[in-house]
Amino acid sequence: MTTTPASRTSGRPGSPAPERATRTAGLLPADPVLRRASVLTLVNSVGNGLCFPLGVLYFTRIVGLDTTAVGAGLTIAGLVGVAAGVPAGRTADRWGARRVGALLWGGTGVATASYALVHSYAGFLVAVVCATALQMASRGVQGALYADVLPAATRVEARAYLRMVVNVGTGVGGVFGAVALQLDTRAAYVAVILVNAVTFAGPALLLPRLPLAPHVAERLSPDSAVPGAERWRAVRDLPFLAVTVLNAVLVVQYSLAEVGLPLWIVERTDAPRWTAALLMIVNCVLVALLQVRVARRAAQVPSAVRAMGWSGMLLAAACAVYALSSGLCPVWAVVALTAGAVVQVFAEVLSAAGGWTLGYALADARAHGVYQGVFGAGMSAGLMAGPALVTVTAIAHGSAGWAVLGVLFAVAGLAMGPAVRWARRDGEWRGETA
Repeated sequence: MTTTPASRTSGRPGSPAPERATRTAGLLPADPVLRRASVLTLVNSVGNGLCFPLGVLYFTRIVGLDTTAVGAGLTIAGLVGVAAGVPAGRTADRWGARRVGALLWGGTGVATASYALVHSYAGFLVAVVCATALQMASRGVQGALYADVLPAATRVEARAYLRMVVNVGTGVGGVFGAVALQLDTRAAYVAVILVNAVTFAGPALLLPRLPLAPHVAERLSPDSAVPGAERWRAVRDLPFLAVTVLNAVLVVQYSLAEVGLPLWIVERTDAPRWTAALLMIVNCVLVALLQVRVARRAAQVPSAVRAMGWSGMLLAAACAVYALSSGLCPVWAVVALTAGAVVQVFAEVLSAAGGWTLGYALADARAHGVYQGVFGAGMSAGLMAGPALVTVTAIAHGSAGWAVLGVLFAVAGLAMGPAVRWARRDGEWRGETA
């Protein structure tokens, strides 16, 4: 898409042109829209952090459901969520991302609150499918929402800032969630569930009040409307789908930290169990410190492609370091794992920034909802496939499995360049300039 000279401004009439989207006024960004989005994101991420350490335990320990059955239910819910992403995006194109996003967030809050009423497996399945599907469907709608309310020139940096807010909020929520986990009573679990539900339903009321960026009015004009036959083009746009799949492969990296490393530490190394918590803290702190800085350097397509390539190579290096930690004494195992985690953080912030840039730059600006729905569905699929993929490779086969993962990440990162060139050659209909 064409970038105009006006991209250096905030895009808001009458406002001075800040050098950066994340210029602050006190503790929050000076830009009023980003400030409101930051508050909404912070509230919601605190709620998610509250439930993160105890979601599955509530259904197994308190409700009394079988662990395997709960896992199967979560998988079913995830599949429904992946399938819901594209229709939700198309709905956002038709009715507006703010309105649809508010409905999805509000619905997620209601569905989350229903966890407190679950007493059977059937009830669990209905509640978790609704909550997970609504939350995962909102991923693409959020992408379209940011396209509507944030200026294109500062959108990637703003998303990086919001990701930093998510990390901070999740960490704060996790501390209080750990308190409920220690109490281990039904009252404590239910209280956390209801608070989390409010952090979805409350901000949903404020989403429709976010003002549209000036460029959106032009995009929504009758002359720029997408013909009916073209509104679903994202699902037939092979170059964009190729980029989406490669990004989904890189998204598997999140399962390394959440699933792979805790299992690897316990089953395959002599490192103490608390190392898993140490690596999570290292990840949260470094992402908060680095994400915005990295995003500023990956806000254009060429730099985003380079970022994705470097991400794949760094992930391969991290996998090699993780593999080396097996067989080391406890101290050196901790050192190796921490070094791998630091390398992975650089890969993570690079791929996140590059993915945001490419997800917007290669989409038809007239149909951001369905395009971001497709891109978000790819991310959801990567997150779903990640735990099984990490388990059957690294955990099951040790160093050989880590090598397979490393090659997979490297190939995905390096293949992003040819895929993006294909998309840009095919992008004349998007109004792009190559």
